[in-house]
Amino acid sequence: MACPGHHPEAPGPERRGAAGPERGPGPGPLGSLLSRLPLAPAPAPRRRTASQCKPEPPLLRTSKRTIYTAGRPPWYSETGAPVDEAFVIGLCGGSASGKTTVATRIIEALDVPWVVLLSMDSFYKVLDEGQQALAARSDYNFDHPDAFDFELLVSVLRKLKKGKSVKVPVYDFTTHSRRREWKTVYGANVIVFEGILAFANKELLKLLDMKVFVDTDSDIRLVRRLQRDIMERGRDVAGVIKQYNKFVKPAFEQYIEPTVQVADIVVPRGGENFVALDLIVQHVHSQLEKVSQGAALASAHQGQPLPKTLSVLESTPQVRGMHTIIRNKDTTRDEFIFYSKRLMRLLIEHALSFLPLKSVTVETPQGTMYEGKRFHRQRITGVSILRAGETMEQALTAVCKDIRLGKILIQTNLDTGEPELHYLRLPKEISEDYVILMDSTVSTGAAAMMAVRVLLDHDVQEDRIFLLSLLMAEMGVHSVAYAFPRVHIITTAVDKRVNEEFHIIPGIGNFGDRYFGTDGPSAWCENDSMDC
Repeated sequence: MACPGHHPEAPGPERRGAAGPERGPGPGPLGSLLSRLPLAPAPAPRRRTASQCKPEPPLLRTSKRTIYTAGRPPWYSETGAPVDEAFVIGLCGGSASGKTTVATRIIEALDVPWVVLLSMDSFYKVLDEGQQALAARSDYNFDHPDAFDFELLVSVLRKLKKGKSVKVPVYDFTTHSRRREWKTVYGANVIVFEGILAFANKELLKLLDMKVFVDTDSDIRLVRRLQRDIMERGRDVAGVIKQYNKFVKPAFEQYIEPTVQVADIVVPRGGENFVALDLIVQHVHSQLEKVSQGAALASAHQGQPLPKTLSVLESTPQVRGMHTIIRNKDTTRDEFIFYSKRLMRLLIEHALSFLPLKSVTVETPQGTMYEGKRFHRQRITGVSILRAGETMEQALTAVCKDIRLGKILIQTNLDTGEPELHYLRLPKEISEDYVILMDSTVSTGAAAMMAVRVLLDHDVQEDRIFLLSLLMAEMGVHSVAYAFPRVHIITTAVDKRVNEEFHIIPGIGNFGDRYFGTDGPSAWCENDSMDC
């Protein structure tokens, strides 16, 4: 996931602002403006509109990560396939025209969760030594279409629009190179894509649902560019002016100014045009309401035999005895925790037997050979569905040495009854791992389906996902198996029914509340992974 934020614009083109009914007076003689450099631009006074009721997007930022405080509703059907693509807003305009400011204000005013800001600046091509030398002398044309990696850009935006997790390069404007670490972006309902050549590629245009051209007076843009390049990128005035005259202005007139014709909306004065911003926000809201179909997660395939991908731990007297204890409403919390942990350990051990093993021969201390088995070299990652699924992590780490752990938070929307994705933290390079997905109980399967969908969006192979739960209802088993027929489903018991409140019958109660000693949930909670 990526939080909306400012991304410096790349060295970009320049032109006189197009005439329009809302265009304001010019800034005065260029010489007097340049004499003020290198002062930082004064912040524009903050104006409020009806749609800008919240100054910040729905985020909770900590020192290490960003948590989305509003959930993403299901973006897939009961078959597990995505149904709604993200809505993409394209912002084009001259260098320093205020595209990033417009993008940020649109994000603030939209007031919808899971919005991503994608900057074209991230997709500059990697320069060779000769091009690096030209760039150092301000002789490299960063405003020409050939300066951008459009193939990578289109691929990333297409995947992000379809709901997939993508990696976006991070460009260093000081060294004119990509940094070693790329950022991961995931979970967009709305994508705001901005760049000087955002409308210059036919394949890119096909991915844009709304095209906005940001128009600001050329003198203002030049001053902004000078200030930015001098203060943020370590350039000198002569180099910036040289680059502007040689590349920026001509490239804009040739490649970017003509693309205003494909724009749906032209915004004079950039981020200060609050009337235009309100119109954009209203249109996006109306489009989101049209494409929002909702996810049909109710299972329509009940009464069928349990799927072959399901494995239930053998109901030995020991297993049945532990179930008797943890299902008993009068069991103390200490006993509930103790026997739950024992059952979790057995479940984990059982699940590991389904991982691929290879035959190996080892020598014993007695000097004889033993034919045994060993797990292949692929990594195992554990992912818990918070909060109750987290209780299984201790059993997993006790069995699997040095295992990596991830977490997914899914909660139920009280108005719709649908699960919502609120937060996820997955280890890097998870796509090649075998993933053990843990939840305490699975009732309807809605939360489990969402968690599996998240893993698939991060390119985890479906047959490498193992869903583990202490107790499942037949409805949940069928729902997951129908949507994801190659996911391995492993549990210690399967109960027949789910009541009108989506509780498993006879069931175990709310596992998380009993384990952590908290109060009971609302009737909408299918289990503690969908903690209300």
